[in-house]
Amino acid sequence: MNAGAPLLVICALGPEVWALRGGDWSGAAGGPPVLVRTGVGRRRAGPAVKTLLACAPGGYGALVVAGFGAAVAPGMAPGDVIVADGVRDAEGNLFTLDSGPVLAEALRARGLTTHIGVHHTADHVVRGIERRALHAKGALAVDMEAAAVLARRQEIRPALPAAVLRVVVDTPERELLRPGTLPAGLRAWRTLRATVPALVAWHRQAGAAPREHPVTHHHPTSSTLPQEAS
Repeated sequence: MNAGAPLLVICALGPEVWALRGGDWSGAAGGPPVLVRTGVGRRRAGPAVKTLLACAPGGYGALVVAGFGAAVAPGMAPGDVIVADGVRDAEGNLFTLDSGPVLAEALRARGLTTHIGVHHTADHVVRGIERRALHAKGALAVDMEAAAVLARRQEIRPALPAAVLRVVVDTPERELLRPGTLPAGLRAWRTLRATVPALVAWHRQAGAAPREHPVTHHHPTSSTLPQEAS
């Protein structure tokens, strides 16, 4: 890992990049972050990250997947932050992360309501009974990109510090497309911007700490360029 290199931040959507770009990145190790919008889904995120990591060996100090997501556990509210201590894909593979507690502590220190748990990366929008089933298997949040990003990181730069966070937009009690989604989205957008100082603090700490050894638990299962970078 290059401790003097910038943070690579992966987002699926333009509004996520917009929110993060406007945050307070002062004091960021390696200078301003590299913010990349990959588009939605594993088929876009995975190849984009593979290209980024392969073309810039040693060019990033750490990797973060950040953006909006859906809670699958009850009792959460729009604007809550869910930090991953592991990300599971649709095939049942689990990518473990040691970054969860440190990042969660930094977020809570800045007044953000934060939970730690497993994220599930799905290939489609998850609703209703499927959310309850994912929660029964231990997941707190669902997204559509993180597992693909971590798979490419493990393939190309397994020692690169990595973290995943999602700001809750909708919950099992109030799913997307219901009344109140717009206010919830605005709340989540502001919260995502407010996570930036915690990401800066985590990146600096990750650069000073011994590296974790990434682990993938495999269960029996069966080159696109990024669209935006700055």
